[in-house]
Amino acid sequence: MGIISSLTAGVVLGLSAGLTPGPLLAFLITQSLKHGIKEGVKVALAPLITDFPIVIGSLFLLTRLTDFERILGLISLAGGLYVLYLSFECARTGTVNLEASKDPPRSIKKGSLINALNPHPYLFWITVGAPLVLKFMSESCLAPITFVSCFYALLVGSKIFLALFVGKSRSFLTGKAYLYTMRILGAMLAFFALILLKDALVFLGVLHS
Repeated sequence: MGIISSLTAGVVLGLSAGLTPGPLLAFLITQSLKHGIKEGVKVALAPLITDFPIVIGSLFLLTRLTDFERILGLISLAGGLYVLYLSFECARTGTVNLEASKDPPRSIKKGSLINALNPHPYLFWITVGAPLVLKFMSESCLAPITFVSCFYALLVGSKIFLALFVGKSRSFLTGKAYLYTMRILGAMLAFFALILLKDALVFLGVLHS
């Protein structure tokens, strides 16, 4: 069960993180339109460069906390509210502005800097990602690996997919298919938010597991 839940969480959270509008996605679209698909793909790889210290730092922080279960409960509560916010953002997503800028390339360098300065990866891993990894570690040694692998495969893969589509077809991001995809992801994120909120109440002793 741990593998299945970690796989599902990795897919849903990774896909929503990859498709939700933000500074990195906006830069990916700009580079794909201005400099071609190759530059957009380079931007899509930025999380693989910048996120490793964020993941390790978040896990280190959580495992060094005293009164672990209560702190984890508060973090899970914050994580549930944050995922609920992401769900709302997905549900209210509109079409993406495809107007390209005239910035020169250097896509990997710029994309990495944009992602490193974006607060969302830090918020996600401290409040959602790291608590889920620790939870999955208690269920199976493969579950946290599955979660992280699926999360980044879908995060990076969905951005590469968008780079390909933007480079070849401007209609996808301005059409109904993209909007429907984001609505479905919003509903799935809301479901995961409820799970995190339930876990928070268990850690805080309000509910019994």
